[in-house]
Order: sequence, then C-alpha cells, then structure tokens
Amino acid sequence: MSSFYALFGRTTALLVLVLQGACAQLPEHVDRPVSTALPSPNGTALEALVQQRRKADGARFESGFLLLAGPPAAYGSRLALIEGAQKTLDLQYYAIHADASTGRLVRGIRAAAERGVRVRILLDDLHSTGRDALVLGLAFVPNIEMRLFNPLAGARGTSLARVLNSIGDASRIQQRMHNKLFLADNVLGVTGGRNLGDAYFGNALKGNYIDVDILAAGPIVQDLSRSFDSYWNNERAYPVQSLVERSELEAIRERARQADRELADESARAQNSPPPATPAGEPKPGAAPTPAQLARAWDEKPMDLRTARFVWAPAVMLADQPGKIPADKGAEKTRAPGLVVSQPGDAASSSRRAAALEASSDLAAGSDTVVEGLLQLIGQARSDLLVISPYFVPGPDMKQAFAAARGRGVRIRVLTNSLSSNDAPVAHVGYARHREDLLRIGVELYELRSEQASVSNAFGSSGSGSLGESRSMLHSKVLVLDGRLLVVGSMNLDLRSQLQNTEIALLVRSAELSRAASAQIERGMREGSWRVELDGGSLVWRAPEGSGLKDTSTEPDASLTLRLLLRLFGPLAPDQLL
Repeated sequence: MSSFYALFGRTTALLVLVLQGACAQLPEHVDRPVSTALPSPNGTALEALVQQRRKADGARFESGFLLLAGPPAAYGSRLALIEGAQKTLDLQYYAIHADASTGRLVRGIRAAAERGVRVRILLDDLHSTGRDALVLGLAFVPNIEMRLFNPLAGARGTSLARVLNSIGDASRIQQRMHNKLFLADNVLGVTGGRNLGDAYFGNALKGNYIDVDILAAGPIVQDLSRSFDSYWNNERAYPVQSLVERSELEAIRERARQADRELADESARAQNSPPPATPAGEPKPGAAPTPAQLARAWDEKPMDLRTARFVWAPAVMLADQPGKIPADKGAEKTRAPGLVVSQPGDAASSSRRAAALEASSDLAAGSDTVVEGLLQLIGQARSDLLVISPYFVPGPDMKQAFAAARGRGVRIRVLTNSLSSNDAPVAHVGYARHREDLLRIGVELYELRSEQASVSNAFGSSGSGSLGESRSMLHSKVLVLDGRLLVVGSMNLDLRSQLQNTEIALLVRSAELSRAASAQIERGMREGSWRVELDGGSLVWRAPEGSGLKDTSTEPDASLTLRLLLRLFGPLAPDQLL
C-alpha cells in the first residue's frame, strides 16, 4: 500500500511513540444515516450484461473474474463501471489523490450522480490533506455522500500538521482502513491493491507502482457490498460535513490554484530554457508534467465489458471487520477483530460456493484477520506457493507457517521490493532482518529491480512525483496456491496488515486464473528481479536474467550512505511499526 508507507508513514509511526501532546477533538453525536447496497441488481443494464456473458460462455458458476494487471485495464474497468452504473456506485479506498487520473474518474462520478446514480465514497482519512483534500468536495455534490474512516482531528493544510496535532492518540494514526473497493449496481466490482491516483495507473511523472486488481462480476459482488456497508454504517465513519466546512475546502482550493499557477510558470520557463541532458522524450527531473504525460489518463477509454473475457469460478471473500480498529469511546476495550468469510446462501447458490468452501471452510476457524486467514490457507498448501507482498515483514507465526509448508515439501517463492524499489526503504529493515532465516528454511526470495535509491527518498516517498525518474515500485498483493487457488487483495504479509490495518481479499478457485497470474509473476522474477541467495553464509544478489548486470554482494542500486543509515536505524525499529 502507499498506505502508511507514504509521506508520513512508517517514519512518523516511530516518532509518535516518543512524542507526547494533546490532540484536537472529533465531533460528538454525529448523524450517520444508515444506508445499504442495492438489494438486487435485477433490472440494471450491468446485471443484464453479466447474465448475457455467463449464458454465452455456458458457465457453470455464477461469478466471473478478470485479472487487471496493467494500468489501461485497471483504469478502463473503473471508467466502464462509472459509465455503466444506473443505480449505485460504492467506493472504498485508503487514498484518493487529486491528480489527472483521478480527475477524469471524478468527472465521471459527478456525471453519474447527475443522472440519478446514488454514490457513496468511504475514504480513510490519513491522506486527505493539502491538495488531496480537494476530493472531499464531492461530499457537497447532490446525490453523492462521502464519509471519512477513523479521521484525525485538525486542519487539513498538511499531513504533518495533522499528525502532530494527533500525537497524543498514536493508535489512531497507526491503525488505518486499507480496503479497496469500486462497486457498481451491486453486480460488478474491482478490488485489489490500487488506490486512486496517477502513480497507480502508470501516469506519474517520476515513479509508478506495479499493481494487480481483479474485476468481479455476479453474486460475489454482493459479498463485497456487505463488507462495504459494514464500514459505511460503522461509528468510525464520519460524514465529511461533520469534519470539514466549505470555507476550509475553498482555502485549500485557492492554495492549489496558486500552486498550479506556479507550476505553469515553471513549465513556461522550462520551455524557453536549453533542453535538459536526458534521453529524448524523458522529463527533466523536477520539471512540470508535460501535456503528453497529463493526457495519458484523459485518453484512456472505458473497458468494453461486452467483450471482456471473464473466467467463471467459485470464490469467497475475506474481510476484516471494522472493529479491528478501536472505536473512539473506550478504544482499548472495544477492539473487536473478526474475519468475515463468505458463506453459502449469501445471494448465491450453494453450487457456486461448494468448491471454494472445500478449500477454505476451515480457513475462518480461529482466524481474527485476513492475514491470519491466509496463514491458515498456507497451511493447506501441498506443492507450490507463490507470493507477492511489497512490504514483507514476517512475524513469528508467518515464519512458522512457511517452515511448516517447507517441511511438507512445498516450494515457496516470494517477490517483494528491493531496497531501491521500496517507496519507504525504512520498511525494508523489517524484511531484511528475517531474510537469512527465510533463506535457510528454503524460501526463495526475489527483490524487484529498480533504480538507484539514496537518502533523499529513504523516508516516505509516495511515488506520485517525488521519486527518482522512471522508478518502478512493487505494490501488488497476490498469492497463488498449488496452481489452482488465486488470492488478490489489499493486504501485505506484514504485521501492520495482520495486526493494525483493515484489509480485504478475494479467493478464486481457478486453475486458469492461477496459471495466468503465475506466468506474470514468474516472468517478473526471472527478468525483473534480483534473486537473493546464501553463498557461504553471506547474501548474494543474482542479477535478473538477460539484464547484463553482474551479481552483487550488497543491496543492489542503493547508495552506501542509505545502506549504512538503515543498518544503524534498523535495530531501533520494531517489526510491528514497519
């Protein structure tokens, strides 16, 4: 997630433990009118389309799935849902950035509201500051409701000011809603790793995330909607109007206009200056976005859902309950984690569920969170386990699950970020301290290759404009089990996802989807990643296949200063904060 690994993420998380102070108060006696998802999608154009596609494919199962691995599919699917919705749109996100890509989506959402679609947007509150606070203006648009989950009190000028204002409530800053849902008419929906913003759709100037979503169609979407409703109607969700006044938004809007004017002036000056010493077509570091870069998002077309190739398969949903994050009153006493698992009869025939429940009926037993449920799932692996986790900080139970699987002869391959590709290299500390133990039990480790990393982007770069040029950062969260069960969700295999953030995941039993995902992952491991091995007791990074690079015995593409700083800082950073 760019989640707590963004601008004031993990570094601030460590600071809040040593700082003390008072925090502003959130409003009391907030009016939260209860609303729920569309009871039935029957009679909508999207429902008719899904049924037509299922019938044409002669599908046995009622729900269909399409992997969205690239930015065009990920962006186009969301545009298609916006334009196709006739009754409802429900969005749940950790972060929505006010940039070119989101601007196109927002205009579509406004248009949907104008034609009578009821829109509900639920947003975690951590990053709704500065320019990104402009998206809160949607709350004042007719037919659009917007709520903020687990909000921080105080003005929204900068993230730092709000975090410092809330220092006295460190747990509130730490625990975030990380779920991602984009649902239309309760019959089609997208979930996975992406937030909304340029960096998630390949449109950021200086750094983009490698991510995976999945488009779901049919009754499984009603399970996703029930999870959305549980958060929307929860006491931790505050209507925007209870927290933000129009005057504050107008002040933020004026500051954004001034920044845009300064950016335009800078761009004009750059056009009159000598060309930068960079390859043709590449932007000068620090320069304003070019028209071509800004046009990418605007030119994206909605996906043609009539020709989209769905794979029809049984599936279940795993979702953390909102009670995983304590409520405002009696926070220490009201923490109520619990894993929500799709059950037979929930808006779907038992035949759709049968195969999925065969693999996952035991998964929910004794599990309080999505990550703990996935550890139970790993306990069912028999031959092969592929994992993508951009932030990989295994706690004792994770390491035990891997060791037990290896003891059964399961091959385990994990793709994660390298120090150079990590958008918060301080998080790399938690992974690096477990690396040798994982290798010794036989886990195969791969680290995404990226550009040179230095101290300047070590603490909290977000990938939306402050990163090194053309930088790629892993953000996908995927598991493939025994070549037949695919998991796509919002969770990382780290203690933050396990213990603090709320998460959601789809489990799809499909050999076809599993093969497609495995092929992409394995290619990325071979051609785009360093393989980490133990050689005579020391770590060595094997160069990606065909890269022409040499093997190395130090963290690749990372400066000596950065490596030394993290080695010094590492012992002070507990795993649960990384």
